[in-house]
Amino acid sequence: MKRRDFLRSAGLMTAGLSLPATSKLFASDSSLPNRRGLEITTHIEVLNPEGTTRIWAPATLLRETPYQKTISNVYKAEGGTATLIEGKADSLGIISAEFPSGVRPVLQVTSRVQTRDYSVNFAAPLKSAKADPAELSHFLRSTKLLPTDGLVKSTAQEITKGAKTDLEKTRAIYEWIVDNTFRNPKTRGCGTGDIRFMLETRDFGGKCADLNALFVGLARASGIPARDVYGIRAAKSQYGYKSLGTSSDTITKSQHCRAEVYLTDFGWVPMDPADVRKVVLEEPPGNRPLDDEMVQAARKRLFGSWEMNWVAFNFGHDVDLPGAKSGPIAFLMYPQAETSSGRLDCLDPDGFKYEITSKEIAVEGV
Repeated sequence: MKRRDFLRSAGLMTAGLSLPATSKLFASDSSLPNRRGLEITTHIEVLNPEGTTRIWAPATLLRETPYQKTISNVYKAEGGTATLIEGKADSLGIISAEFPSGVRPVLQVTSRVQTRDYSVNFAAPLKSAKADPAELSHFLRSTKLLPTDGLVKSTAQEITKGAKTDLEKTRAIYEWIVDNTFRNPKTRGCGTGDIRFMLETRDFGGKCADLNALFVGLARASGIPARDVYGIRAAKSQYGYKSLGTSSDTITKSQHCRAEVYLTDFGWVPMDPADVRKVVLEEPPGNRPLDDEMVQAARKRLFGSWEMNWVAFNFGHDVDLPGAKSGPIAFLMYPQAETSSGRLDCLDPDGFKYEITSKEIAVEGV
């Protein structure tokens, strides 16, 4: 990781973004905008600090992609110090703050991004869909929660039997995830993404970090580079899906993990089988069957398309938090904190309070 020290604030600036036109995700109305500017503000406070207190928060994606450009990540930690630490392989930006004993630990992060709806046309292979071999190797590796051997490997082989191309294999895995998993509303947060446990127990329930991790792990086990993309829903869906957008400007509990696969003829391709199962469970009136018209539309479009009312943070797994006394975390999607008594539960508001809000902003090209 590369350390960048900023006492008060830091920004990530990128060059102008020029992208080809892309199809709408859930509607054909060409009057609907597919670009937007978004500002995400995260206010974090440790209510019961003990000794030295540390807070960590994810920065927005530290690389430019066809679907997102980060304009800035600005942060402040009055009475303490704050640092932006970058892990380039996973485009992982960790805003790490430290507060001495006796100081009220408060970290505020404001991120501004430009997003654009993204869709891949599978009828038109790209002539220059090339990636760095080291990058592709990185997204084929096995991790603690994403093993690629044993039962994961044999399951992937069974699912992709008869498929010859990476596109055909990816399609088979995607359809298997939609058909065999389910969204479990009792799962805490977004889940943990422990895919070996899911396959060993045959418990295919969970939330996005579980279902999309299973998709990513099976893809990697099939020799297809794949990655989870951790982020947060930041605005309402413009395409008719209440379950796939926010209901207010407060998005504290709107974290969402998506997935991407690298296909030889198309480059990095967006996927989200977990959101198909979210539509099944949550789209009014709820518990829709797989042959429901709205579910079928989501199933078709989420193989290769994203509506960018969502903001990406990073691709990281097994994340080491700088200066932490506790061990690594599975992924960095929620704010994290630690006092001299240990790691705080990022999903428990007692003693660890944070609020995340979002608003649309005017940026160049939007």
